[in-house]
Amino acid sequence: MLEIYVDADACPVKDEVYRVARREGLKVWVVTNGGVRIPDDPLVQRVIVPEGLDRADDWIAERAGRGDITVTADVPLASRCVKRGARAVAPDGKAFTETSIGQQLATRNLLTSLREAGTIRGGGRPFTRQDRSRFLGALDHAIQSIRRTGK
Repeated sequence: MLEIYVDADACPVKDEVYRVARREGLKVWVVTNGGVRIPDDPLVQRVIVPEGLDRADDWIAERAGRGDITVTADVPLASRCVKRGARAVAPDGKAFTETSIGQQLATRNLLTSLREAGTIRGGGRPFTRQDRSRFLGALDHAIQSIRRTGK
């Protein structure tokens, strides 16, 4: 059964995931090390992992595989999931794929280095309605593609 794994602590599209999962009859794993609230729905399960670096990422990466979808903005986590055969979608609708993940990791590492060196400052751009809309389209596309191909 297709399952959706949500890297939940900073995820701005959890409600959208719940809505789509309910409509499509999909199991959702909401993985957090904090107190993220979830709807009262038997298809939605919250997993609270211990505090610590990458604990939620490790839980997701150990379970998500072929025919599953991971929702995360974390490029290293997306890379781990894609290597296991899962689909990975960022909250802004960008897909992480086998062909794009290397470039996405390199860009992430470069930007991290530039921030650490003080060359660039500030965070990313604000999350927009268009990002939310792109995410819904990307999630729907991933679900339909998995149902068509089984992967």
